[in-house]
Amino acid sequence: MIRGSCLCGAVTFWTEATPKGASMCHCTQCRKQSGGIWSSAYVPDDALTITGPVTWYEASPTARRGFCPTCGAFLFWTANDEGTTSFALGAIDGPTGLTLEKHIFTGSKGDYYQIADGLPQKE
Repeated sequence: MIRGSCLCGAVTFWTEATPKGASMCHCTQCRKQSGGIWSSAYVPDDALTITGPVTWYEASPTARRGFCPTCGAFLFWTANDEGTTSFALGAIDGPTGLTLEKHIFTGSKGDYYQIADGLPQKE
């Protein structure tokens, strides 16, 4: 089981499903909301339990982002038509047991760092 929470503990989440797609997102929206690179993995919507006050922000017509309204932690990302929810790997309480698979939206990454870990990169 994977359990996670926001910085203040008001929002918690857990899943017994095996997360997929562990990645680091370099898109402009993730950089602006997280202050850097956002790492996440996803599970089916019905396999993720979320408790607490999540505020959802529609940053685009195709997806929304969930964050804690108290501490501001960026915890979730979900596309409107996929049936999965991505959760922040940095919010996991304890070891994740996951290994990064790829970097996504590398075409809009910040110019202040290099990606040099050898993982696949998708623009």
